[in-house]
Amino acid sequence: MSRPPKRITMAQVAELAGVSVMTASYTYNKPGRVSTESRAKVLAAAESLGYPGPDPSARSLRRGRTGSLGVVLGESLTYAFEDPQAASFLAGVAEVCAARGLGMTILPVTGADDDGVRVREAAVDSFIVWTTTDEDPVLDAILATGRTTVVHGGPARDGAKLVTIDNRAAAAAIGGLVFAGSRQPAVLGFPLDRERIQRVERGIDPHAATYPVTRERLFGYRDAAQAAGHAWADITVAVCSTNNAVEAEALAAQLLGSAGPPDAIAAMSDEQAAGVMRAADRLGVRVPLELAVSGWDDAAVASQLGITTVAQSMRDQGKACALVAVGAGRQRTAEPWSIVARASTGG
Repeated sequence: MSRPPKRITMAQVAELAGVSVMTASYTYNKPGRVSTESRAKVLAAAESLGYPGPDPSARSLRRGRTGSLGVVLGESLTYAFEDPQAASFLAGVAEVCAARGLGMTILPVTGADDDGVRVREAAVDSFIVWTTTDEDPVLDAILATGRTTVVHGGPARDGAKLVTIDNRAAAAAIGGLVFAGSRQPAVLGFPLDRERIQRVERGIDPHAATYPVTRERLFGYRDAAQAAGHAWADITVAVCSTNNAVEAEALAAQLLGSAGPPDAIAAMSDEQAAGVMRAADRLGVRVPLELAVSGWDDAAVASQLGITTVAQSMRDQGKACALVAVGAGRQRTAEPWSIVARASTGG
């Protein structure tokens, strides 16, 4: 078995060029300090030997920085490109990186045993963590590195900055609109915890959710239901395993085909709300006459289908996270949101 060829060193280049190692190094790192003649000798020697230039990883170690920002995504890598809100968030991060000449490294977390080690050893200067659970061991591993860490959506942790909206207040506001006049409201929600088990239950305790975003929205919907005169114990909550319109459509069809179908469904995303709209259309349930529907995010699909929703800018939140991560911003726990009333609630 043949051995791989040895890497040509800077010292070998300097020897062939007849200059000092420092002069050879300056040719690549500080060219303004090297004469035109010496620089030409070094580059000619490097070409003759097949020397590609200094190892960038070694240079990063010497400088103590990599010039890259890490985004830890608790989803599969494809989610970053398939989910509209994740893509918008990453575009905001990328905008800041591009303006500052930084790279962006996406670090998907799959639940594997080595997730913490792999993320901790990533060659990045700081971390942005996509919303995760209270007890996520990967977040513990990241915080142990001592590098700047910004969490989007939650959880709030000592040693990390937080960028989020008031999810409970926003859910109470949209819930108050979609539940108005409803006799049998329901909620279509995000996963409760890292197990991501699909379930349909009445009166799910918001405290059972270890994803802070899910938990706070459940609290908000509970506030709205109770304000409308409903006991939370009577409210059906359908939990999706992912933020996916196809899964939401199947769960909505199950709810609408039951003996006591809901006449209002508050979904935690526009993707889920779009699934509800398609299920209603397929079953001949008229929106909003027989079913009121709301979503969240004000994505393009909400405008296309006339879905009442919570408007928030995921791109702006991505930018905010990135600015905090590079030391040019501060923690922001009250990002702006608003209610956009459309045809799905008769708005």
